[in-house]
Amino acid sequence: MRRFSNIVFGTLFLSTSLVSCSFLDVEPQGVFTEETVSSVKNLDNLCIAAYAALANDHYTAPLSLWPYGSVRADDAYKGGRDESDIQEFHFYEIASNIRTDFGNPDELWYLCYVGVGRANTAIKALRKTDIKDFPKRDERIAEMRFIRGHFHFLLKELYKNIPYVTDSVSADTISNVAYSNDSLWALIAEDFRYGYEHLPLEQEDKGRPTRYAAAAYLAKTYLFKAYRQDEMHNVTGIDKEDLNKVLEYTNFVMSGPYRLETDYAYNFLPEHENGPESVFAIQFSTGDGTKYGRVNTSDVLNFPLGINKDADCIGGCDFHKPSQNLVNAFKTAGGLPLFDTYNDENYGYNGSAPMSNYHNAIGEVDNRLYHTVALPGYPFKYNYSTYDQSWNRNIPVYGIYATMKECVSPLSFAFVQMPPFLATSMNRIIIRYADVLLWRAEALIELNTSLGEALDLINQVRLRAQNNASILYATNCNTQPYPGSFASQDQLRTALRWERRLEFAMEGSRFFDLTRWGIAAEVMNDYYMKEQTLRTYMQGAHFDKNKEEYLPIPLQQISFSKGLYQQNYGY
Repeated sequence: MRRFSNIVFGTLFLSTSLVSCSFLDVEPQGVFTEETVSSVKNLDNLCIAAYAALANDHYTAPLSLWPYGSVRADDAYKGGRDESDIQEFHFYEIASNIRTDFGNPDELWYLCYVGVGRANTAIKALRKTDIKDFPKRDERIAEMRFIRGHFHFLLKELYKNIPYVTDSVSADTISNVAYSNDSLWALIAEDFRYGYEHLPLEQEDKGRPTRYAAAAYLAKTYLFKAYRQDEMHNVTGIDKEDLNKVLEYTNFVMSGPYRLETDYAYNFLPEHENGPESVFAIQFSTGDGTKYGRVNTSDVLNFPLGINKDADCIGGCDFHKPSQNLVNAFKTAGGLPLFDTYNDENYGYNGSAPMSNYHNAIGEVDNRLYHTVALPGYPFKYNYSTYDQSWNRNIPVYGIYATMKECVSPLSFAFVQMPPFLATSMNRIIIRYADVLLWRAEALIELNTSLGEALDLINQVRLRAQNNASILYATNCNTQPYPGSFASQDQLRTALRWERRLEFAMEGSRFFDLTRWGIAAEVMNDYYMKEQTLRTYMQGAHFDKNKEEYLPIPLQQISFSKGLYQQNYGY
């Protein structure tokens, strides 16, 4: 399968510098000028440099967002050695001691705007090119606007108030509050709409977005836009016109070649990447002439400690640990969730003492538990050695579970030893078809129309979860569709929100869902109340409503802007 992302990117990073200078009146050798970089033969290189920014080589890369979407929510503990290991993430986990000068969110802001800048550099050069000289000009502009929209979307859901930077507007000339919340979402939607109007239905290079991918991102943008928020982050209403846009664009995606994978596992196995459920994914590679390949380093901290392929492999760092609350959420009765009582008793584990007989835990669970959480006594990632509690770095602090979706088996061709870390060349799906189905269901529910269709969409996702082919060793699974008695708007809203949590658990989206729905403070403080009895480091944890729904604008960025940027409410 052809992937344009296999190109070595190192020299392409230079293409965004656009340096033109002299030293002692002598033109340096090998310096790019805007004219040479913008030549027709280099236009595609400028675009590839923008694609490269989708996954910069660091765990702070704007890719999986696990510290901000899972650890800040009720899905995951930070993990690692202890609370002081990347302490900033610990403070986000307990929603305390959050400072505006933290380095990691400042670097994340910077990396996202590097991506925006590269896309704008390419757009600017493409606009100057005659389409007769470069027939794919408008298509490439659409790709770059898609990437620009992607980075602005990430920034928006993380920081809320951000400068919207285009190829004609510099980041140091526009305030982060120049646009209202609604207007900013509309600008992001315009980038995806341009992609919807100019991208092809299919791409030979699997890493490039299609018209369907643009439509899916449009649906997601309008869904977030629909939940109107005031300055204090309160949800003040849900806009019906925006929800109807969600229906329009999800309908288009559903008319395309996509479907749910027959086995849920296929979404997280490199052997099945770019499958029928993958609407848009970041492509990775090995064997491309570089030392380790173009691998996903955003998740390098997340393999469990006990993973070993040979004597040179010391094991993972054991970050991003599934919470007991999340494990409990997978419990079922008669194949249906225990909405109100799921967290009354812990499934198979008391939260502190090691349990060598964990695999004897009884009680039925949703099938997706075994795809999401590494449980003692069961194979790690389907075919590797039995996961053991000794694979954990710090059981008294972070418990005995490990994350699995973003990891691969050491037996896989996509497993990469990158001392002292472990990495993977498996694709990272950004939008999958299950997203599209549940976005559409959510829009129908909030419009309070066609509720039967909403129920059917939710049940399509649950029915797919029943497939047990890859987890035959899990004999206590029972996932059943919701019955027709789930007919009211409130019942369906509860089911939809529950389904989003289970379907996308540990994929870095949970916190952003809670914020969109306006229930982050309620959910997180309920979570802290129970978790404080299991995790001593969570004692005193408290989520401050009207503040911690978003990250603070990095103080470093406010300083760089010379006061042009304003801090978010509450900080």
